[in-house]
Amino acid sequence: MRFFGMAAFAAAFAVAGPAMAAALPFNPEEATQAWLATMGPEATARSNSYFEGGYLLDFAGTAISIVVAGLMLILGWARGVRTWIEQKLKWFPLVAFGSSLFYILVSSVLTFPFSWYMGFVRQHEYNLSTQTFGEWFNEQLIGLGIGIVIGSIFLTVLYLIIRAARKTWWIWGSVVTVAFAAVMSMLYPVYIAPLFNTSTPMEQSELRDSIIALAQANGVPADNVYVYDRSRQTNSISANVSGFGPTTRISLADTLLERTSPEAVRAVMAHEIGHYVLKHNISGLIFSSILIVFSFAFVHFTFGWASKNERWGIRDISDPAGLPLVMVLLAVVGLITAPLQRNLIYFNEQQADMFGLNAAREPDGFAEASVLLSEYRKMEPSALEEWFFYDHPSGWNRVHNAMVWKAHEIAAGRLPNTPGGPPPGWVPDFVRDRGAATNAEPTQEPAATPPAASPATTTEQSPAAPSN
Repeated sequence: MRFFGMAAFAAAFAVAGPAMAAALPFNPEEATQAWLATMGPEATARSNSYFEGGYLLDFAGTAISIVVAGLMLILGWARGVRTWIEQKLKWFPLVAFGSSLFYILVSSVLTFPFSWYMGFVRQHEYNLSTQTFGEWFNEQLIGLGIGIVIGSIFLTVLYLIIRAARKTWWIWGSVVTVAFAAVMSMLYPVYIAPLFNTSTPMEQSELRDSIIALAQANGVPADNVYVYDRSRQTNSISANVSGFGPTTRISLADTLLERTSPEAVRAVMAHEIGHYVLKHNISGLIFSSILIVFSFAFVHFTFGWASKNERWGIRDISDPAGLPLVMVLLAVVGLITAPLQRNLIYFNEQQADMFGLNAAREPDGFAEASVLLSEYRKMEPSALEEWFFYDHPSGWNRVHNAMVWKAHEIAAGRLPNTPGGPPPGWVPDFVRDRGAATNAEPTQEPAATPPAASPATTTEQSPAAPSN
């Protein structure tokens, strides 16, 4: 998948024709290194530490989910709940719903310490969150409530399918799962996103008009630009394409407007427009469908072996008492499907990058945004790291692609002849602000630095739900 992405990227440069043979106005490699050097060794080490720590935590999360599900089987909780509901209610849909609700609630409670560390403690350790514990916990409760209701309904429907078609449920279940995902994607920006963030039309400005013009020039029927208050959770920059079909919208974070130049905003928005124009929501859903079929087939053909002789009191695959075992098997197969899913997203992101460069024609703005996103993403991973763990091109790849594109466009006479690399003196704001905070530290009078004005007292960026 990555090979085809690189091939497509290389093919895009073929349109330069004779310019490919022309002398480049600057060395893209040196320009790339100049952009990367603006982070400095301390910020680079911090970014690397954060992202590399996520490698182990990713596997730890899978292991914890397996352990929790295993405990529910070994201790007989799943069997006991199913039996109790059967005795009290008897109707199978209610048995399936109750068992599903119990599993989601108990697993969420038991894994809460890990979620707390990942979503709150670790983010504050790296100065990547703007939330107090109360604000964070409130959002967790909202998410849990939504998950319990929607998740229990979905699992109930899935168990009804399993009961009706024991041999082919993994096919019909996949169809329903994909349809369910499409409906949820359509409803998300209208009913769920507003529970966490407020979106408002972007204020009238030259930048807003240029974004709308950019969208309309590329066939996007946009008459407005929406800004959502990402700063409620984090200071990290982002934009996204959400929804499906008639609810599809392109939104940018308030932090993107606050932290970056207009050129960077246009570059990021052109990238998001690329997702819409290239129909990545549809291609993503199609590829995800294949992975869902594969995952459900794995569960179907291994469940009987794992629950042989009614192990843990599980009668057969249609028994809701076996839900924890289903989740264990999905976690195991996820070790295979997760890298494949990340590669699909990576491929789409790489396409959107190239689309954005050609649409906005802001290579320096794109490089600027890529450096800011690297506050919490390792800038120069190994090839293996990038293949296995990255769902977006690394900062080095993005900056390098922008500088190569810029050099060839200048050589072809389609861009003004400007130097490669960042503007003189430019550094990322997270480097500048940290340095300012360090220099501003008082040596004798702690009260001399007003808390409201001290950069050290403000929490920094969070990688929460990045999409760029």
